[in-house]
Amino acid sequence: MADTIQKPKTLTTPRRAFVKRNGKKLMRWVAGFQGRQSRVPDTPVISNTHFDFLEAFEHHWSVIEQEAQEVLKYRDAIPGFQEISPDQYRLAKGQNWKTFILFGFGKRLMKNTQLTPQTATLLEQVPNLQSAMFSILAPGYHIPAHKGVTKGVLRCHVGLIVPRESEKCRIRIHEEIVSWAPGKVFVFDDTFEHEVWNETDEERVILLFDFDRPMKLPARILNTIMLQVLKLTAFYQEPKKNLETAEDRLEKAIREVDARLERAGQP
Repeated sequence: MADTIQKPKTLTTPRRAFVKRNGKKLMRWVAGFQGRQSRVPDTPVISNTHFDFLEAFEHHWSVIEQEAQEVLKYRDAIPGFQEISPDQYRLAKGQNWKTFILFGFGKRLMKNTQLTPQTATLLEQVPNLQSAMFSILAPGYHIPAHKGVTKGVLRCHVGLIVPRESEKCRIRIHEEIVSWAPGKVFVFDDTFEHEVWNETDEERVILLFDFDRPMKLPARILNTIMLQVLKLTAFYQEPKKNLETAEDRLEKAIREVDARLERAGQP
């Protein structure tokens, strides 16, 4: 199997442009409905008190950080975000924003999580988990302002490896500014405009995961239908294919490192 990740394709083809343009109009209507049906506040940042399962991440963040350090040993095999999801080409350039995927579209990536068994166990306790990854941001990088796709999914950040000048490494969510800290956990609605800065000379690593927003039954049904429809589109199929390739590339990198260590140990 080829060990290079599928490169981003242009988004200017007529059919894809049509889907994207009209999809945005539909999602704006859906977002209003989901906001009215939400069982938690429809605000940019949402208090942790609404999510009991977050306590486990606050208590065990150092274990997650240790497993992230293990993943970073294979840094060169970790793809840029745009290599996994071509539609992120505007946000992720080169290798400035790397993502190590643990769960994608609700499914655990077994090869990747061989390095992160305890983190994977914690994530499996999250109700209606959609995706999870280690998000690795290079020194000096800025992720431009953007918005997420659906209000039916909320996003959580768990601080792991954070620059010492934490005030220079931050995220703006609508009008709120949040800086990361080791062990700090917060939830936000990524359909509000947000952008990220790392104005330091150090790398930032967090655990990022998405889960279904608690909503009343009509909105939950609509959310399920929309996610199923999304899985039929290129916006799902391309990342899925690239995830498989990325896992294979990591597996190859682990074998190569282990072989080098074995040779180095020989007399």
